[in-house]
Amino acid sequence: MSELNNIALKILKDGKGILAADESTATMTKRLDSVNVVSTPENRLLFREILFSSSSMTKCIGGVILYDETIKQETSKKNKIPELISEMGSAPGIKVDTGAKILAGSPDEKITEGLDGLRERLKEYYQLGAKFTKWRGVYTISKNYPSKLSVQSNAHALARYSALVQECNMVPIVEPEVLMDGEHSAKECYEKTSEVIKKCFEELILHKVDLKGIILKPNMILAGNKSKDKISNDDVAKLTLKCLENSVPSEVPGIAFLSGGQSELEATENLNLINKHNKTNFIMSYSYGRALQQSALKFWSKDTKNVEGTQKIFNHRAKMNTLAAQGNWSKNLEI
Repeated sequence: MSELNNIALKILKDGKGILAADESTATMTKRLDSVNVVSTPENRLLFREILFSSSSMTKCIGGVILYDETIKQETSKKNKIPELISEMGSAPGIKVDTGAKILAGSPDEKITEGLDGLRERLKEYYQLGAKFTKWRGVYTISKNYPSKLSVQSNAHALARYSALVQECNMVPIVEPEVLMDGEHSAKECYEKTSEVIKKCFEELILHKVDLKGIILKPNMILAGNKSKDKISNDDVAKLTLKCLENSVPSEVPGIAFLSGGQSELEATENLNLINKHNKTNFIMSYSYGRALQQSALKFWSKDTKNVEGTQKIFNHRAKMNTLAAQGNWSKNLEI
């Protein structure tokens, strides 16, 4: 078993998932503004350090995706953030793309940038303690989208990124996100997500990426947020599994879903149903941002010194998702 495969399995074993704490400064500022907390480097660090030092980091969180600012910060006890995460038994990771920009040739779509200088940045992040990385490609669904250009360009970028990451002895998270925004049906989401994932793996294989040493981070199969065609949570689970069974090579060790605008409860319930129906050999877990942090952030904003109370809420959410990653969650376990 390769070292990369070991890292991927360790991150997702026993129902553990990934805390996506890689919000850019601009995104984190929006989150803090929404709860009336001033966005300073100190406040951003304070909230994150509270999460990173909570007990669920040992029991539930196998990996944490960091942002460039955070991976270089020191905790209140003067140790580096990656050291704190490692001491808690979790793996430090890092977002390495530089964001989604307008795709030349298709101005209504996006291409993720950040390949220039990536090899050098990866070496620096590896020295700082990163064990895995993240790169997100985004796709919209409408009558004409995603276009073949968008599907091909983002798959190519994800594959080039993955090859460079593995060259630097880290595990790449491959995140092709078909956005929930729009009026599309779940059937359209299924078709487009299948196309996107298949193209990603075509490119990953072409770029000689070791599929046993990656983690796939896809969206679940959902109807658009403006769609009249709503489907049951059970159907979300069944369609998501069908899509992944037909699109993902069996070598891939694990799949960590993004929450993609679902509420905390929806993201947990859908993950639980996926695992109840899962007959594949894939580990099916979570890589959530807002769906792990939102309640804790709201609570913390009322009294930023209440560390214990904030951790209690975060620990509960992490525990619920870890139970869901094992198919053992039920609604009556919620507070």
